[in-house]
Amino acid sequence: MPEDNHSLSVEFVLTGFSDHPELKTLLFVVFFAIYLITMVGNLGLVALVCVERQLHTPMYIFLCNLALMDSCCSCAITPKILQNLFSKDKMISFYECMGQFYFLCLAETADCFLLAAMAYDRYVAICSPLHYHTRMSKRLCIQMTVGVYIVGNVHPIIEESLLLRLTFCRSHQINHFFCDVIPLYRLSCVDPYINELLLLIAAGSILVLTITVVLISYFQILFTIFTMKSKEGRGKALSTCAAHFLSVSIFYGSLLFMYTRPSTFKEGDKDVPIAIFYTIVIPLLNPFIYTLRNKEVINAIKRIMKKRFCSIVK
Repeated sequence: MPEDNHSLSVEFVLTGFSDHPELKTLLFVVFFAIYLITMVGNLGLVALVCVERQLHTPMYIFLCNLALMDSCCSCAITPKILQNLFSKDKMISFYECMGQFYFLCLAETADCFLLAAMAYDRYVAICSPLHYHTRMSKRLCIQMTVGVYIVGNVHPIIEESLLLRLTFCRSHQINHFFCDVIPLYRLSCVDPYINELLLLIAAGSILVLTITVVLISYFQILFTIFTMKSKEGRGKALSTCAAHFLSVSIFYGSLLFMYTRPSTFKEGDKDVPIAIFYTIVIPLLNPFIYTLRNKEVINAIKRIMKKRFCSIVK
């Protein structure tokens, strides 16, 4: 059989979470609850931004797309986890593997650029409030969003095109709970050096570029905050930025540890806890981190609830 056809006909076994079969019921309940909360929180935020005209600003447009990508990430990973917890074979075909990685890579790449765009938006809003509508116009916001999705789609297409050059004749057991490129490299009979190098260059470039934008923006924001005369305004802005920066730090930290360290390709199932953070925990936390302290979002929710209540009473 030709090498390409051999690769496409391969089936893999996802062995993640199979070391403790006695915990499968508990894990199923936990992951199912996380999945429901993640989907309700993120899709609810998307619907809220779409319905409320007052939220049609660059900040909330970026936040809406971030929530959409977090939903995409959760849909790509969690349903397969739930299925495999009670599946005997835990099989996943090469096509399913490619599809799962594509949507995960799309979501994570888009998240990187959306977080950078949101950091820049907050920088302009706090440091140059008088020029905000000029520097962050709706046209620029739309252009940035379109650019995010273009880059977000190009990156996984490149990675998956390179995967097609590999053949898998070793053990087909993936010591992970989803199809990531790094575990697949470990199973390849072809030297994946080119894949590893290009992954390091592509992922590293994306992370370095977006992290630089985030850090510069937040350092400027912090400098502006500490020069504020109002203690109340300084404390409010600092608490909001601290929550946002915590989310960004966990997200970028886990991606950097996963994809840019030299020893990554030699590790085994030690990557699983790190992967849980950026595939499951971050999509769960983001809608709460970015909305619970946001008065505009809270007020929008109250207005919708009030309208619904009034319509029911009538």
